[in-house]
Amino acid sequence: MAVSMADITKLRNLTSAGLMDCKKALAETEGDIEAAVEILRKKGQAVAAKREDRQASEGVVIAKTDGKFAAVLALNCETDFVGKNAGFVALAQKLIDIAMENKFRTVEELKAFTVDGQTVADLITEESGKTGEKTEIGAYAVVEAATTAAYNHFNNKLAAIVGFNLEDVDPQVGREICMQIASMNPVAVGRENVAQATIDAEIAVAVEKTKQELVGKAVNAALTKAGLNPNHFDSEDHIESNISKGWITEEDAAKGREIIKTTAEAKAANLPEAMIQNIANGRLNKFFKENCLMEQEYVQDSKLTVGQFLDQTRKGLVVVDFKRVNLNQD
Repeated sequence: MAVSMADITKLRNLTSAGLMDCKKALAETEGDIEAAVEILRKKGQAVAAKREDRQASEGVVIAKTDGKFAAVLALNCETDFVGKNAGFVALAQKLIDIAMENKFRTVEELKAFTVDGQTVADLITEESGKTGEKTEIGAYAVVEAATTAAYNHFNNKLAAIVGFNLEDVDPQVGREICMQIASMNPVAVGRENVAQATIDAEIAVAVEKTKQELVGKAVNAALTKAGLNPNHFDSEDHIESNISKGWITEEDAAKGREIIKTTAEAKAANLPEAMIQNIANGRLNKFFKENCLMEQEYVQDSKLTVGQFLDQTRKGLVVVDFKRVNLNQD
């Protein structure tokens, strides 16, 4: 049957699908608008299923705050072109508004919510049908506290939310702390909040690095004592290169290799454990200062930590929680 432009326009307004897709759906259903809508919805599901294994690393990140509740959401797609599409951005805005209105604490609650007879999960599936790309909620997180704040970076790819222990915190202070979180990417509020697995991993790395440095110092001292330049022996590739350039002889290379082997083995067998632990603990402390929000150097004033800035702003003011979402690589 012939399909009227009026029906095509009506179906497009209902689904935002393409002109030809609407025309084909109406022809298939002999002009039945509701059946055509269902076909286009199923088409969206088919597109989503086909692209299940695709990577959706582009999209939009939006954060919002409403007094004691803040949320941040990432709606992901495959390409930056789709991520900048007005309809895609509008859907992301709609989802964060739904989340804020209902104070959803989990992404599962959000996806199960029904809007005009459709779940949020269905809306996302339909978006896949419209764009032809995998679409998904890549991240959703909330903060609940006496005062919350939110910050959206200008490119819509990075956002942060934060919660404070006191009420009526100056919004500008909240924004500045969110910007600190966005730019400095802390791993926790304070060192007491850092996961034990992270601490154990940092200690292990620090210990190994310290051991390598102590062995390296001993080797360099032994090479220097033997009249060899340590810089010529810092790797096997470098040794071979220096031989070819005439900077060291084959005899020098053999002598240097033997010194490296024997000195390294002797030093590794007699490393001072107490010293290693002290140096490793110092490195862990540096990790805390660089990665724990309250101990980080405040970006607006390098003479202060974030904790000191907050306490100067208002006695006893501290951060209790934060969340950060970034679609770009940190």
